[in-house]
Amino acid sequence: MANETSTILSVCGRMVGADEIRHVQEVVDLCPGLSRRELALTLCEHWGWFGITGKALSSACEKLLDRLEREGLAELPTKQVQRRPAKASGESMVDLEQTSAGAAVSTDLGAVQPIRLEVVEGRKPTHLCNGLIQRYHPLGYKRPFGFSLRYYVTSARGGLGCLLLAGASRSLRCRDEWIGWSAAQRLHNLPLVINNSRFLVFPWIRVPHLASHVLGQLGRQVRKDWAARWGYEPLVMETFVDPARHRGTCYRAAGWEVVGESSGRGLRLRNHSYQTSRKLVLVRPLVRDFRARLLCDPKPRSFES
Repeated sequence: MANETSTILSVCGRMVGADEIRHVQEVVDLCPGLSRRELALTLCEHWGWFGITGKALSSACEKLLDRLEREGLAELPTKQVQRRPAKASGESMVDLEQTSAGAAVSTDLGAVQPIRLEVVEGRKPTHLCNGLIQRYHPLGYKRPFGFSLRYYVTSARGGLGCLLLAGASRSLRCRDEWIGWSAAQRLHNLPLVINNSRFLVFPWIRVPHLASHVLGQLGRQVRKDWAARWGYEPLVMETFVDPARHRGTCYRAAGWEVVGESSGRGLRLRNHSYQTSRKLVLVRPLVRDFRARLLCDPKPRSFES
């Protein structure tokens, strides 16, 4: 019995033994019409494989199924090829006139107070925010991974910029070592880390210390705003800074900490990878006990075939 229940492989922090593999094949045999995606969702339900938000970890389960198939441990339904529409850039979503430059503002921070971070809601405001980022941010707009939240930075002098927050990097060595979590803890608690993927101060705005002020305000209000949108409060923010362009001064002034550099290898997918430049990795805890909470293990669930 020990041999039957021992771990055969590990995928995305989950240990898989003979009982789980046998159960996969039983579900396939009993429900031959299930697609690969439907099979993954079914198995997540059976195994109680859910993330911190209560959402089934179907993508991780699909990776598990791919691994089982590659190693000849299960016979699975053929993958269905889905054609996805080409992703439109942020700028193409709105007329260029809507993203044209505003009136130049060159003054001190006190003259534009109070500054507000307004959550972007609705299709048209979201498209406009995307379009502004696409047109004026050096990296352009990229569709965010996972959950996301956008802000307009506004003041009595009008709009000052935009912020985009999204899901954290799935694996980042220096960040993961800084937190100290295991692979299973990272898989379960990663939604509690969010990424400030874009921060744009409009190029016609010249206000010293504005950027660090906005980042400080973001740190104070993002937890409640994220909870209002997604139902839970994040614990840490992360971001990347290109050292060839910037030193991350505004982030450091707002309490962010440099924990290392990215590898520069970029995202690796099957049969494809790309290189990118190394980036400084900065983090900003949002609560004092963030580490203790991120190091919590997922509650164990018994497997019943």
